Amino acid sequence: MRYSLRQLEVFLACAHFQNVSRAAESLSMSQSAASTALKEFEQQFDVRLFERTGKRLRLNELGRQLWPRAEELLERARELEATLQAHGDLGRLKVGATLTIGNYLAAGIMARYMAEQPGARVELEVANTAAIAQGVLNFELDLGLIEGELNHPDLEMIPWRSDELVVFAAPDHPLTKASGLSDDELRSATWILRETGSGTRQTFERALSGLVPELNILLELQHTEAIKRAVEAGLGISCLSRVSLSDAFARGALVELPVPHRSFDREFYFVLHRQKYLSTSVKRWLELCNSLPERST
Repeated sequence: MRYSLRQLEVFLACAHFQNVSRAAESLSMSQSAASTALKEFEQQFDVRLFERTGKRLRLNELGRQLWPRAEELLERARELEATLQAHGDLGRLKVGATLTIGNYLAAGIMARYMAEQPGARVELEVANTAAIAQGVLNFELDLGLIEGELNHPDLEMIPWRSDELVVFAAPDHPLTKASGLSDDELRSATWILRETGSGTRQTFERALSGLVPELNILLELQHTEAIKRAVEAGLGISCLSRVSLSDAFARGALVELPVPHRSFDREFYFVLHRQKYLSTSVKRWLELCNSLPERST
């Protein structure tokens, strides 16, 4: 074989960081050793994989084609290494989850995964849909669990489970007296919403299509709990996943506001890179996710 797995690691680190020095640091190598490994890798096949501008590296077309294949090969090599070291079939896993899923569903899945395989490492990144998708595209995440819908040629969207957004308010809010909110009442309300780019915001805007430009949006916040606290304080009404509101509803801290003429149903999705190798770890995580009971209706 004319190349080594270490050379592939250097190539992938350079593709990710677009800088030899940062790539070397991530691999605990000296900069000169990383530069040499990358140079030898290219020279062995008489190719160039990067365009070089000062200290910055940018993948050229050949490099972009090689990237997912190198990722797959290294993932298989790591899986083989874990098996040879007798640590079992499950190993390190990097999962991205949007806020609702990360805060209310992913922790339980992670606990089950790690209980099955003592010593297994799971890294969970919680961010909005756009950020998780970018992490999967850049091979920084093995898979994503997202609330929003995406359309990208390199991403595979797999429906996971159904969800529902709920409009809600503090118990003493005037709108709690209504049996169902009309469009006029939705327009007149003061709203506290998730930020643009989140799956929750995407579903909300689809559900209230035609009304969004006329809404009075007081605050846009990135965190579900911050929105719930603001609504409890009487700053306005909001719309979040029922998954995130069940405890507050049970305590009576928040109250659902029915909007019967609008549909707030949506799907949670798995998002995977089409060219990424599905390791045993990823497959087991998907199985655990699919074993969760659906929400009650």
